[in-house]
Amino acid sequence: MGRPRRHDPDRRERIVDAALRVAGRSGIAGLSHRTVAAEADVPLGSTTYHFASLDELLVAALRKANEGFGRLLRESPALAARDTDLGAVLARLLGEWTGGERARVELEYELYLAALRRPALRPVAAEWTESVVAALAHRTDPATARALVALMDGICLQALLTGGSYDEEYARVMLTRILNEPPNSPARDLSEPPTRSTDT
Repeated sequence: MGRPRRHDPDRRERIVDAALRVAGRSGIAGLSHRTVAAEADVPLGSTTYHFASLDELLVAALRKANEGFGRLLRESPALAARDTDLGAVLARLLGEWTGGERARVELEYELYLAALRRPALRPVAAEWTESVVAALAHRTDPATARALVALMDGICLQALLTGGSYDEEYARVMLTRILNEPPNSPARDLSEPPTRSTDT
C-alpha cells in the first residue's frame, strides 16, 4: 500500500513563493520545475501537477509580484482623498514601494520585462497597468492615468538600471507636470492605446 497523500492545501502558493525566491537569486534563467520543487521542498511531480509548463509558473509568479504597488495605491487613504496633491501622493507611494528591498523590485521588473520574450506573460503584464489605471480612475482620466503609469515605470527602471537612488522630488515635479499639462490634440480619444493602421 502506498503512503497516504498529505493534505497540503497551500502547496500551490508555496510553489509560487519558491519560484519567486529562485528567480530572485538566480534570475529567470535559473528557474525550472526542478529548482522550484527543491526550493519548495515538494516532489517534482507537484510542480508539474500545478503548473504544466514553465510559462504557467511564470504567469503565477508575475501575477503575485504585481500585487504590491497596486495594493499600495488601493489602500492609500491619501490617494482616496480628492483634496490631496495627486503628484505628491504618487511620488511618495512610489518611494515607499521602491524603498523596500531592492532585490524584490528588481525581480518584479525582471518578471515584467520577461513578457517581451514570452507572449504568455503579456496579458499579466497588462493587468498591472490596468490595475494602477483603475486605482487612479477616481482622481484623473484614463489617458492621464496611463501617462502617469508610463512615467512611474520609466523613473523606476532608470534608477534600477543606473544604480541610482529614487528621487521623490523629481518624481513629484514630473508627475505634476503630466497632471497639469493640457493635451495638445484633444480630437482623438486617448483613453485606449493607439492601434496600428493596416492602410497601405
